[in-house]
Amino acid sequence: MTVSLLTDKYELTMLSAALRDGAAHRRCVFEVFARRLPDGRRYGVVAGVGRFLEALEQFRFTDADLASLDGLDQATLDYLRDFRFTGDVDGYPEGELYFPNSPVLSVRGSFAECVLLETLALSIYNHDCAIASAAARMVSAAGGRTLIEMGSRRTHERAAVAAARAAYLAGFDGTSNLEAGRTYGVPTLGTSAHAFTMLHTGPDGPDEPAAFAAQVAALGVGTTLLVDTYDVTTGVANAVAAAGPELGAVRIDSGDLGVLARQTREQLDTLGANKTRIVVSGDLDEYSIAALRADPVDAYGVGTSLVTGSGAPTASMVYKLVEVDGIPVTKRSSNKASHGGAKQALRTSRQTGTVTEEIVYPDGQPPTIVDPSRQVSTALVRDGAPVTDQRTQLADGRRRVADGLVSLPWEGLKLSHGEPAIATRIIAPGAS
Repeated sequence: MTVSLLTDKYELTMLSAALRDGAAHRRCVFEVFARRLPDGRRYGVVAGVGRFLEALEQFRFTDADLASLDGLDQATLDYLRDFRFTGDVDGYPEGELYFPNSPVLSVRGSFAECVLLETLALSIYNHDCAIASAAARMVSAAGGRTLIEMGSRRTHERAAVAAARAAYLAGFDGTSNLEAGRTYGVPTLGTSAHAFTMLHTGPDGPDEPAAFAAQVAALGVGTTLLVDTYDVTTGVANAVAAAGPELGAVRIDSGDLGVLARQTREQLDTLGANKTRIVVSGDLDEYSIAALRADPVDAYGVGTSLVTGSGAPTASMVYKLVEVDGIPVTKRSSNKASHGGAKQALRTSRQTGTVTEEIVYPDGQPPTIVDPSRQVSTALVRDGAPVTDQRTQLADGRRRVADGLVSLPWEGLKLSHGEPAIATRIIAPGAS
């Protein structure tokens, strides 16, 4: 599978028509933004920047790719054969927060080269921003406790890798997905499932102590033992018996997690395993994580709600033409109107550092601001070449998310429905 074919056919039909009438080479600006945040969200987290820039470098049409296409004239095929993106890209850096109408990505170049990138940009940004935004809410709800991404078995095998990256960017501590570890350096975590415990069943029935002893022998006393296969109380006793009071952690994957965590903490302390941590998992989301904050839970394993639509709705990003040969253009469709002209953004704050407003203004016309402010948009690509070091993006992005969450007004971190954490003000071209 090549990157160039991760697109919709109508990109190529538009290209073909534009090449035929000579409009393909007009200088254009396309922008990626969300008209609104998903229901219930107060902010979004920009993710996928690094993945998009990597894909952009690989966006080439091989002979095999071209042979798989039909209905295209020779001029279009020739253009695709020699295609290289030579334009500029500005955008919000990895891990930056975004709000309605934030110009998250700005792509400049000929119509032909920009239009080809629409589906690629949206598929990456809509997926990764949705995952990172959901993950950031969970990070806030966890209040500094460990979060493990465990959603690989609930999504597409390639989406699982991108999801693990986005969750780690937003502040998760690690993932169960090995490919995310190899490709992006995300710490990988995991011990065993119920199947391993049930494997140790003989003529006399289940032998949980044997299962725990085998795992401890292989992984050491610092391992995490899954104690709810049969009975949690018995499982905890068997776990401490197998590993001793230095047992690393126990995991509970079912039942009333708050009640079980409290009972388990009391039992562990009674058995002398005061430092043994309690990990919980099983259909957790930001609301159930928040509900467990008063309980003695040390770590959360999150899967389904993070990587599926129920927990991470699409970011609803769109990719719209906003400028042609320096002339602002707008879409006027009902409920889908766009704001014309290339844009940049800055964010104002109080002296305390709490952000107050996002100002989106015409590119090259920054407004006069009295309050402290900082530029949000940054250069990502110049003349087709990335200007951002991909190796540092993930680490920098993690710090950026953490700083961004701290800078929000307190009401912006609420999990309840409400308005975006800060307002977005859009200055129209030519306005003072």
